Amino acid sequence: MPAWTAAGSIALWRSASGRISASADRCPHRGMRLSHGFVRGEALSCIYHGWSYGQAGNCLRIPAHPGLTPPETIRVATHDVEEAGSVIWVAVGTPASKPPGLEGLVPLRSLTAFAGIAAIEAAAGAKASPGGLVEIDASTGAVCLLLSAQEDGQTLIHVLLKSDAGLAAGIGASRAAESLRRRAEGLQREIAQ
Repeated sequence: MPAWTAAGSIALWRSASGRISASADRCPHRGMRLSHGFVRGEALSCIYHGWSYGQAGNCLRIPAHPGLTPPETIRVATHDVEEAGSVIWVAVGTPASKPPGLEGLVPLRSLTAFAGIAAIEAAAGAKASPGGLVEIDASTGAVCLLLSAQEDGQTLIHVLLKSDAGLAAGIGASRAAESLRRRAEGLQREIAQ
């Protein structure tokens, strides 16, 4: 699936054994997005000509030349990736630390706000923790937002709920997050004027 980081677009994929990987989203052969590709066993294959890449980024197979062992120079860039607390974390460069603990929380949904983190914090009436979490009180109980700054002043908001929350809590948290996004975007527009 496609995903985005500060380094640009990536292809996020899970191998047949369950290992998660993050690769640059361009096949070095003809530039096709690898996120349009498919997973075969432990490799990600390009949809265009079927070139296959391992989790380390090395080219494993070129279907037009089945007897050829691809040279090591044919590779895609990869990123360190870790799955923790039902959230997938991708590091741009060398990770400075481990991902924050999200014990007792489960992801509900993600949405993009056309506002910076400061506007979201102002709309929420709370500051983000060093791990990027903002706790807000919704009518359904405590809801946590995991904030990730994106390009062009946008922020990705991941809505997390307590693991014992029910369906009604999820609906309420989703509505609260959408309302918060609208308030933050309004604040951002005011700041820009």
